Amino acid sequence: MRIGVDLGGTKIEAIALADDGTIRARRRVMAPRGDYDATIRAIRDLIHAIETEAGQQGPVGMGIPGVISPATGLVKNANSTWLIGRPLDRDLAAATGRRVRLANDADCFALSEASDGAGMGKAVVFGAILGTGVGGGLVVHGRPLGGPNAITGEWGHNPLPWSQPDERPGPPCYCGQNGCQETFLSGTGLCLDYERSTGRRLDGAEIVAAAEAGDVQAEQILQRYEHRLARGLAAIINVLDPDVIVLGGGLSNLARLYENVPKLWGAFVFSDVVVTPLVKNRHGDSSGVRGAAWLWPPGTSPTEA
Repeated sequence: MRIGVDLGGTKIEAIALADDGTIRARRRVMAPRGDYDATIRAIRDLIHAIETEAGQQGPVGMGIPGVISPATGLVKNANSTWLIGRPLDRDLAAATGRRVRLANDADCFALSEASDGAGMGKAVVFGAILGTGVGGGLVVHGRPLGGPNAITGEWGHNPLPWSQPDERPGPPCYCGQNGCQETFLSGTGLCLDYERSTGRRLDGAEIVAAAEAGDVQAEQILQRYEHRLARGLAAIINVLDPDVIVLGGGLSNLARLYENVPKLWGAFVFSDVVVTPLVKNRHGDSSGVRGAAWLWPPGTSPTEA
């Protein structure tokens, strides 16, 4: 049995995952925002509660909105800023007496879908998250690829490829650059594009509903989004040529993406034909916490060095 923990900005979720992929226990609590010590205590207590319910101990895998820096061993690139500069994996291991592995939450998403989700059985799986931000994870032969800088899959902070004149220099990104794909392809980016074009504010679901009701401007916004997504994913295919691309995040629920985007990306992929499948995730919001548990192989001892 493995314990998976998904540490988000507003909630912490944990599961006990059996070796066959079934969930033996599951709990969720509110995240103590801005308080590192309280975060450690909340995760510790949640792990103990999960193990009590499951009747067994397990090693802990955790997905976080950031990564452990290979250079310092401390958290970096976390939008939960109170984690930055902290040895989160070591502090959590000390607090729980369990073996702990940490990974970026996008890596956990990709690992979940590669292990027993929409990418199961594929050698190279790219998981692309289209949510509040734009992230990604790469799984090769069943293991997440981290890289020496621990930033594999961060396609959201590359510039939008084959950019149009009206897309340059692009909106400012929190990373300090302009025109990152995250500023165009996130849910926030979609809504801001609609607002800039119409002067009205709608959320993503309302934009989709408006387009379905015949709103010409909303339909144009969605078509522009699809063209931008096709360009972004074409660059991924040109570099990685994955066996499958799995979409996650709120915008992955937009069914038209799976038909329209592959029709567009062929103009940008360096190949005579493009057979790459674009598919929706199988596990939805559970992919992150399931992938965190999959960071440990079956049968791993919870405490051995």
